[in-house]
Amino acid sequence: MSTTVAAPAAPQKTHCPYCALQCGMELTPAGTPGPDGRAPLPVTVAPRDFPTNAGGLCQKGWTSATVLGVPDRLTTPLVRGADGGLTAVTWDAALDLVVSRVRAVQAEHGRHGVAIFGGGGLTNEKAYALGKFARTVLRTPNIDYNGRFCMSSAAAAGNRAFGADRGLPFPLTDLGGADVVLLLGSNPAETMPPFVQHLAGARGRGGLMVVDPRRSATARLADDGQGVHLQPVPGTDMVVLLALLHVVVAEGLADRDYLAARTTGWDDVVRSVAAWWPERAETVCGIPAEELRATARRLAAAAPARGGRGAYVLTGRGVEQSAQGTATVTAAINLSLALGLVGREGSGYGCLTGQGNGQGGREHGQKNDQLPGYRKIDDPAARAHVAGVWGVDPATIPGPGLPAVALLGSLGTPGGPHALFVHGSNVLVSAPNADRVRERLAALELLVVCDVVPSETARMADVVLPVTQWAEEEGTMTSLEGRVIRRRQAVDPPGEARSELWLLAELARRLGSDVAFPTDPAVVFDELARASAGGVADYSGLSHARLDVAEEAGAPGLFWPCPAEPPGEPAHPGTPRMFLEEFATPDGRARMVPVDHAGPTDDVRDDAPTYLVTGRVLQHYQSGAQTRRVPELDRIVPEPYVELHPQLGLRTGVADGARVRVTSARGAVEAVARWTDTVRPDTVFMPFHWSGAGSVNRITSDAVDPISSMPEFKVCAVSVAPVPQMADDVGAHDAHDAHDAHDAQEVPA
Repeated sequence: MSTTVAAPAAPQKTHCPYCALQCGMELTPAGTPGPDGRAPLPVTVAPRDFPTNAGGLCQKGWTSATVLGVPDRLTTPLVRGADGGLTAVTWDAALDLVVSRVRAVQAEHGRHGVAIFGGGGLTNEKAYALGKFARTVLRTPNIDYNGRFCMSSAAAAGNRAFGADRGLPFPLTDLGGADVVLLLGSNPAETMPPFVQHLAGARGRGGLMVVDPRRSATARLADDGQGVHLQPVPGTDMVVLLALLHVVVAEGLADRDYLAARTTGWDDVVRSVAAWWPERAETVCGIPAEELRATARRLAAAAPARGGRGAYVLTGRGVEQSAQGTATVTAAINLSLALGLVGREGSGYGCLTGQGNGQGGREHGQKNDQLPGYRKIDDPAARAHVAGVWGVDPATIPGPGLPAVALLGSLGTPGGPHALFVHGSNVLVSAPNADRVRERLAALELLVVCDVVPSETARMADVVLPVTQWAEEEGTMTSLEGRVIRRRQAVDPPGEARSELWLLAELARRLGSDVAFPTDPAVVFDELARASAGGVADYSGLSHARLDVAEEAGAPGLFWPCPAEPPGEPAHPGTPRMFLEEFATPDGRARMVPVDHAGPTDDVRDDAPTYLVTGRVLQHYQSGAQTRRVPELDRIVPEPYVELHPQLGLRTGVADGARVRVTSARGAVEAVARWTDTVRPDTVFMPFHWSGAGSVNRITSDAVDPISSMPEFKVCAVSVAPVPQMADDVGAHDAHDAHDAHDAQEVPA
């Protein structure tokens, strides 16, 4: 049954399996001894010179080979038996069971009764095949992915303003020449450390400006005389942006010629920010009015219209994971347009995508309302084009389905999905209000999880299917810059692990579909390219072969859009910098949209007087399913914790190093308290990489942005109290951890 191609023995140029920086690395099949005398690692990792990392790697990248050989790597299909445990079976037995249960669910609940939840770490080829499988084989509208938690608010705002959504519409290396970089809601010094070198130019010129309620590692780079750190009340980033634009308008700092030539909506935006003079903004966001004025003036002085080297405004999850995330990003875009930054070489607006293929994963079919090429699924012309590539009637392609939070909340309910496939996501740790997600997963008639390790979500599954991971497969990824790059196989997959391309083709065959599902990644990419032709994210001029040739010639990846040229014409070079001539809107102009501040959905109140903000730590990634299995990383940060200011600790009676209980409207979590002055006295911070009693997403808000459906992870109201040292409390804590431990024991070694 194996369809795996043997891995080459020579070193392979590829990319890190983690974040969207996609650092270049070289893998050598090694068999070298692992750290601390452990079994040999499958490959040796070495950094290579690539534009995003310039020869650097973070701790996660250096230790990435360990995940290839973790002791509990999934290597055979597992099926839940009558005793409640997971038992190893053959692929035939597992797939026969999946097919029979899918048919039963469809017979009782209809085609929409089966859903798919994908992942932003899947290759472009697998993301494309997953969307195609949902819409042509299952014919369900219900597919979405964890990228909904990543960049959906920035995507919605970018599409509305520019007519296109690319995280950075310019190469990352452009940042180095700028006088000023204004960074909101992102901590790249910990989330993607090699990124920081691109801030060195602005930092050296005193122009790194970081907006963050914590004095994060990135904020400290600006707080040492190399820039400025603005520390707003959580959930008020939009107020900061509205005040900055108010100053730009009031002091005549806007680029009037640019606005007249390249935008619409300026007058409405001017009226909308009139009420946000800095003194009023200070009463809401807590940043002194004169700091807001100085920041606006410094940003404007760096703009091309005023003779500066250039300026960039960058946003990240801290401002986007909000019920007003789309509006906040729109405010950042309005500020950037007012200063004439966007579509000019050396300046711009961009969003720092988090997941490895968060960009490509949504461009080609995992998002609930999109078809390949970033086409809207309810556009008749888009449906006709993609249907022609797939060889199906356009009328058979379902319309938009439910976005992620609504999809997870509907599982097992009347009218909702009763079977779910999960690919490359660990929703029990990564989704908001995670205890509710656990309840909904438990209500399913069938849960199928495709993964490389027994994640918390996999431990709940009825069927677990072992799939290949980064160094075991060929494919492409799309970095945060929109750079399409090659992922290359360096080692063979272990045991019975199979590519999802094979898995989807096999399921399609067994479910009686006559739609072709090729399993060669290069062939799948060629089909993806045809399906994307003419779309906003046009890959039609790309192929594995062209990307390989370009890299050998010194061009590391090619940027979309990269359309196919007519026969006899030179190949399109790709588009490193978008919008230089016009925007991707019908009239070629950027659309400026007035927005206003509403505040968090779950704001502080008498019974919950403290803000909770969440984020990542340097050593761990997303739900921690990979990095918590790396001993070197787990030793450094082995458990969750709560950062709180000493003033808050004294006020609540929570001692440094004691266990603290953090309670929201959705429940309570417990972890060790860490006193620090890097967080505001009205705020606590928790990283989100763990399950169990300290799994912070059990209490985060699942309120969503009305436009993007992004959940409001980043801010909610909580109370903080010491954990009583009583037997009942200790027992409750132990019981929750024991539940996770029991799940873990169900997975055969």
